[in-house]
Amino acid sequence: MRTLYHWPLDPASRQARIALGEKKLKFRLEPINPWSISEKYLALSPEGTPPTLVEATPDGQIVITGVRAISEYVEDTTSRHPILGPTPRDRAEARRLCSWFDEKFTQEVNAYLLHEKVEKIVTGGGNPDTAILRAGRDHLNFHLEYMVWLLEQRPWLAGHDFSMADIAAGAHLSCLDFLGEVHWKNWPRLKEWYQKFKSRPSVRPILADRVPGLTPPRYYADLDF
Repeated sequence: MRTLYHWPLDPASRQARIALGEKKLKFRLEPINPWSISEKYLALSPEGTPPTLVEATPDGQIVITGVRAISEYVEDTTSRHPILGPTPRDRAEARRLCSWFDEKFTQEVNAYLLHEKVEKIVTGGGNPDTAILRAGRDHLNFHLEYMVWLLEQRPWLAGHDFSMADIAAGAHLSCLDFLGEVHWKNWPRLKEWYQKFKSRPSVRPILADRVPGLTPPRYYADLDF
């Protein structure tokens, strides 16, 4: 049996859940609060940040922390439904884009928007700073333009096949969409890609997540939005 420790509105946690879902692997969700980590969780994950996958095997318990390690692990151990790409070039491009979203997008967008509109509310840190929100939105537009440029050349972000790159991008954008931060009418090509992403069975459960104190837009979980 597998247990995934996660936080619902964390892009990394969402990526891990989607990767497991794409592989058709059964797992149990164990929510944790990233701002109030228990000693039990720290014993599993010294980093103290989700996601963490715990898998019971005949040889003992396996503990894997971090979305990249989890995604690569399920890809290596489950051959069906590949999520990395069919060729070395495809796999390299998927990994490049995963790093883009997990590092560059996180630093330039999430550090502004998710911090101001999620972390402050969850931790009681006060009202969002409008100047910081404005900067985050400017950065977001740059990243959305880049995604459109990629999708004008190929059907999925890293190539002709759905891959970890789409999982990474979709997980990040789904968190921002929960906050109403993506104005889809301005991005028709990107909206088409996101509709396909939202339609995947691995993504649907994530769209049902809710966080106390935060209410998503009415269209958030709709496929036809």
